[in-house]
Amino acid sequence: MSNTQVNTRIMEADKDFGQTGKFVKDNQKSLTFIVGTIVALVLLYFAYQKFYLAPRESEAADQMHVAQDYWAKKDWDKAIKGDGGYPGFEKIISEYSNTKAANLAYFYLGTAYLNKGEFGKAIDNLSNFRGDDSVISIEALGSTGDAYVELKDFDKAETYFKKASEKANNDFLTPFYLKKLALVYEAKKDYKSAADAFQKIKTDFPASAESQSADEYIARDQAKQ
Repeated sequence: MSNTQVNTRIMEADKDFGQTGKFVKDNQKSLTFIVGTIVALVLLYFAYQKFYLAPRESEAADQMHVAQDYWAKKDWDKAIKGDGGYPGFEKIISEYSNTKAANLAYFYLGTAYLNKGEFGKAIDNLSNFRGDDSVISIEALGSTGDAYVELKDFDKAETYFKKASEKANNDFLTPFYLKKLALVYEAKKDYKSAADAFQKIKTDFPASAESQSADEYIARDQAKQ
């Protein structure tokens, strides 16, 4: 590249920089307002987290422990509605929305309704639960599948048991939900898929409790194909 070309590029760069500087100068008030707005929004976010959400999280967790005790004792009605002194999971969700406690309450409430035989409410609440916890999120998927089985919606039950078995990815829960998936296939009279699911249990999880009876199920399903 010649010196003339280099000088030309430098001059062009200086020109661009000058145009940028002119833009900043001409729009200084607008840019200052934008920056100030962003800073204010960031400060509001942290203030919301520290002074509003954090105290609500603490209060919700303190209020919810009694409902959790009732849930553990299988006293579903008090777990759902509370006991007069402490709220049940329904009220936790209503009064402490957008908290982690309220999100967890959806899981407890869904399984409580499942055990009460109110399967539509169970599905609604379990579907609202959002969690990364491996065990609880897997149980939420599996319990949703159980509710759909009770409603004889085997297509949706298949979807949720499949999700649960894939998400579990361990030697205990995966074969457990694979067996439920296989039984749903049987209910749909898809005996080949049922036999394949039981074969997967036998091959991939030979030490599991579900594997012990897999041969019997495989033979039964193969005979019906």
